[in-house]
Amino acid sequence: MNFFRGVMGGQAAGPQPSGAETIQKLCDRVASSTLLEDRRDAVRALKSLSKKYRMEVGTQAMDHLITILQTDRSDSEIVGYALDTLYNIICNDEEEEQDENAQKQADDLGAQFTDKFIEDPEHITLLLTLLEEFDFHVRWPGVKLLTSLLKNQGVQVQGIILVSPMGVSRLMDLLADSREVIRNDGLLLLQQLTKGNAAIQKIVAFENAFERLLDIITEEGSSDGGIVVEDCLLLLLNLLKNNSSNQNFFKEGSYIQRMKPWFEVGDDNSGWSAQKVTNLHLMLQLVRVMVSPVNSPGATASCQKSMYQCGLLQQLCTILMATGVPADILTETINTVSEVIRGSQVNQDYFASVNAPSNPPRPAIVVLLMSMVNERQPFVLRCAVLYCFQCFLYKNQKGQGEIVATLLPSTIDANSISAGQLLCGGLFSADSLSNWCAAVALAHALQDNLTQKEQLLRVQLATSLGKPPVSLLQQCTNILSQGDKIVRRGSKVQTRVGLLMLLCTWISNCPIAVTHFLHNQENVPFVSLNLFIKLSTLLGAFVSLSDIDALCREKLKQLIEKRIGKENFVEKLGFITKHELYSRAAQKPQPVFPSPEQMLFDHEFTKLVKELEGVITKAVHKSSEEEKKEEEVKKTLEQHDNIVTQYKELIREQDAQIQELKEQVASMTSQHEQMQTTITQQLSQIQQHKDQYNILKLKLGRLSQPNNQGDSSQMNGLQTEELSQLREEVEELRKQHTLLQSQLSDKDALISSLVSNMWFDFYGFLYVLQELDDLRSQVQSQSAEIAQLKSERQDLLRKVEDGVRTINLSDSRADMEQQLASATSTVAILQTEKTKLQTEVQESKKEQDDLLMLLADQDQKIHSLKQRLKDLGETVEDEDDLDARDQTDDEDEDDDED
Repeated sequence: MNFFRGVMGGQAAGPQPSGAETIQKLCDRVASSTLLEDRRDAVRALKSLSKKYRMEVGTQAMDHLITILQTDRSDSEIVGYALDTLYNIICNDEEEEQDENAQKQADDLGAQFTDKFIEDPEHITLLLTLLEEFDFHVRWPGVKLLTSLLKNQGVQVQGIILVSPMGVSRLMDLLADSREVIRNDGLLLLQQLTKGNAAIQKIVAFENAFERLLDIITEEGSSDGGIVVEDCLLLLLNLLKNNSSNQNFFKEGSYIQRMKPWFEVGDDNSGWSAQKVTNLHLMLQLVRVMVSPVNSPGATASCQKSMYQCGLLQQLCTILMATGVPADILTETINTVSEVIRGSQVNQDYFASVNAPSNPPRPAIVVLLMSMVNERQPFVLRCAVLYCFQCFLYKNQKGQGEIVATLLPSTIDANSISAGQLLCGGLFSADSLSNWCAAVALAHALQDNLTQKEQLLRVQLATSLGKPPVSLLQQCTNILSQGDKIVRRGSKVQTRVGLLMLLCTWISNCPIAVTHFLHNQENVPFVSLNLFIKLSTLLGAFVSLSDIDALCREKLKQLIEKRIGKENFVEKLGFITKHELYSRAAQKPQPVFPSPEQMLFDHEFTKLVKELEGVITKAVHKSSEEEKKEEEVKKTLEQHDNIVTQYKELIREQDAQIQELKEQVASMTSQHEQMQTTITQQLSQIQQHKDQYNILKLKLGRLSQPNNQGDSSQMNGLQTEELSQLREEVEELRKQHTLLQSQLSDKDALISSLVSNMWFDFYGFLYVLQELDDLRSQVQSQSAEIAQLKSERQDLLRKVEDGVRTINLSDSRADMEQQLASATSTVAILQTEKTKLQTEVQESKKEQDDLLMLLADQDQKIHSLKQRLKDLGETVEDEDDLDARDQTDDEDEDDDED
């Protein structure tokens, strides 16, 4: 113990050993001591030195500490000391007060010791096993140590945990720990574990992580909670961001509905703590993750629908219109609402109906646009409003029409402020950022909507008193033309680019707008100036070259060839796509710019340029002869397409007819099989009747024997019961006969219908008809014989009754034997006929199958001949087929009359 007192600062004679020497002695004591108490004291001493002598302890003691974890697991105290020591030498968080170089060295040291620890993957497995211990002194340092390992070498440690049996499940148990410090550090551990690893994210999600995290958020007070809520939200973002599987699981588990209470803010919004702002900001980001434009359209649409149905969108709009909300929360709420409504017609319609709580009430869209064109509002807020307006109009032709309608003369209301008035005001204001935002917003109202592009041509603007109004299209061009000198001095570039993007979107795929633009002679010199920017105004015109009149097309050609030059034009056009700000705008729909000066290109405009760049380049180099050839080829292709369409319709009709015939044949085959079954049942019944006749014959024989009066009376009673039973059977046989007749009639109708519709060889089909008629005749003959048999049977029964009444047993017996003999003979003949009839039916079915094969061969030949005619360029007519069908119908009618 004196040794430890010297190490820990006690008085000792002689020179003091260095830190490295002391650590070496402690390591030797850990390795050689046989008493657990001595090893525990040595490890405790190493723990106390590990922060000051991090390098020495890590280099000399790490292997000994790992051995302690393996051999002394039964003693929680020494295991806790060992884990704390390993944490001190691996963790880099304690070095925050050092300078930059010292911090870098400390980070390198932590990475070095982490690499040494994970050289053997079993060390991570050992650590996961220790985390199952409930003892606080083992579990808590184990959680901290594993978190540090993940911070230093996350990918490698994630790989080891992923392949470790039940590795992730053991860590998920930390969230259920009743001790908050372990649960909270477990959240930090899972944050590091789930970073950038989709496989681990899925496992954590399916380990019921969503349920546990949402419960913790609720317990901690939701948005009013502390740092624990923030940690839970960060972990949720790790699990959901860029993970479509987890997003779908989150939606299917009805967890979106549980997010609504997070955004229930009160009327008093004056007291927003920094933590509440952080929490609500993360909650809004979580909503955006579920409806991000980068997700698959189907998944996004499903989440948008759920958010509307559960009232989450309505709650967000309430925050949007509330007062006292911090600016950054308001900005993020606007961005969140934007993506919740983007491309969802139902959500867009709801957003259009939201009104601000003002007097009088104003639409939320108008209130937001007022902020967008107000130069005193924060830049990020104005960008968010523009994004919201773009998302409201995305694939929303109804909303586009409503916005453009506010610009038309017939709908302008002088007593109220409309969206169109705000856009026009921003378009021509003195603030360049307002000009750009208004131009881009108006361009989105025209995106992929030819009707609104044509409607916007009706808009007239009053420029000044005493001068006639000019169109909006011409006014935009005039502003661009008048500002050439200003542009050369380097200002108002943002305004001009915004107007140019508006004009490009307006005239693209709109021949009427192109014609309006080119018919004004003042626009020709305008286009030839400032090529890098102004040439983009021609983007839309080239798409409509084949649709505008020849005069405008010739003007456009001359403008490029004589004033600009083809090569110069293509070169300047390429400058646009190579611009740095163009590439930045093309990355994502949301307009995110570090400063207003970099706000130059719109995302939808970059898509338009990408779509038209190749078409424009090809059109510029195209000669007049090539255009004529292309027009001729286009006409030829159109004619060819018409012919192909006609043949497709003909083939479709024939396929439908063939399918109908196949269905009829299948139905007839099914009914034929049912009839065979019915015949078999009747044969069985006839055999039963024969057996009953034999039984009756035996009973009559017994009646003929001399017997006492009691026996005679008993036989009379039995005979009466037999007669009643026979009557019932005869009645049932009559019903079955009627059913058979009905089935035969149905079959005749089907055969007649099939004969009238099938268009095959007439003589072969006539042969089949004759066979079917013979079959029908035989069945009818059989039915007649059955009827005769029933009649004879009734006569027999009647005679039996008379014989019983007169007690003339001898005569009755003789007559009965004679009748039974006659009936037996008749049954035998009938059975023979039935067997013959069944054979003929089978042969008829085989002939029908052969006939169907013949039909298939004939159909193949017809198809081959039609194909040859098509190859020869002939028009295929079906008159022969129609005549043959008519002839078949006429002959069938003659046969029916005969």
